[in-house]
Amino acid sequence: QVQLVESGGGLVQAGGSLRLSCAASGRTFSSVVVGWFRQAPGKEREFVASINRSGDRTRYDDSVKGRFTISRDNAKNTGYLQMNSLKSEDTAVYYCAADASGIYVGTTRRDRYDYWGQGTQVTVSS
Repeated sequence: QVQLVESGGGLVQAGGSLRLSCAASGRTFSSVVVGWFRQAPGKEREFVASINRSGDRTRYDDSVKGRFTISRDNAKNTGYLQMNSLKSEDTAVYYCAADASGIYVGTTRRDRYDYWGQGTQVTVSS
């Protein structure tokens, strides 16, 4: 079992930055792949970014590439999503997720992930 708790969301103006955190407990954090997803009102939950166990492989959705950076600190059992140059279309609830298999395949599929946090709201005003 892995428990995930996101934090760091809030209201920011367009062009601003936020850093989301995902604190993990339960299973050894370094054994899981971490992903970030987001869900805007009336839309399906969509892939944002993922990172492998050691942190040296990442994947981003094209919509955030060059603006968002995913990272992790296994010693602190925490994953991060640094979001820069935010746009109004980035407004959504952001979720972190853990793939317990620990095998990084770079997929964008939600069903690859076994554990989910409760989400944190990010609102970007234009």
